[in-house]
Amino acid sequence: MIIYFQIRGYFLVKNGINQYKVAKYNVEEILEGIRQNDIKILQYVYRTFYSYIKYFIISNSGNDDDARDIFQEALVVVYRKLAEDQLDINCSFKTYIYSVSRLLWLKQLEKRKIKNELSIDNESYVELEDDTKDLSEQNEKYGLYQKYFRRLSEDCRKVLEMSFEKISLKHIAEIMGYKSEKYAKKRKFQCKERLINEIKNDPKFKELL
Repeated sequence: MIIYFQIRGYFLVKNGINQYKVAKYNVEEILEGIRQNDIKILQYVYRTFYSYIKYFIISNSGNDDDARDIFQEALVVVYRKLAEDQLDINCSFKTYIYSVSRLLWLKQLEKRKIKNELSIDNESYVELEDDTKDLSEQNEKYGLYQKYFRRLSEDCRKVLEMSFEKISLKHIAEIMGYKSEKYAKKRKFQCKERLINEIKNDPKFKELL
């Protein structure tokens, strides 16, 4: 069961008569906005909660880039749990996003072999299930995949995207203008192998095994 709390915060929205009105969002609205990738809600989330995460990370051996990365990763965790219907919040959204960010940063400190005794940890947080850690690792793996997928040639990206969508090799050959279905199969294999090799050669790959 999800329990909704009113979050104290606001997002300024300019109306038609050159004045500003306050838009407040509760947990339900925030989660739905994240699910729908609603830019207004995402801006609200950043403006309202990011400063708490940034202060926590900078106060505990991090920097501005770390804070941005961790906050973004925490939002991805929330999004993925929403997409899989696995999100059950029984606290405020501020407490939840802080808890996810806190867990992700502790894990990052451990990777960097930095003593993870926190100097400043003033905000309320909840202990999260182990699957949040698993989602963090999945996010890192997906980020690695995206990094090298974007570096492939346009031809390779199109072939692999169509393959992921279960489009037949015959149809791929027709769309790409290949001479035969056999060549489409060969091209798919070449592109896939190139992507896999690039990922395996990244130093981060071994850390994620």
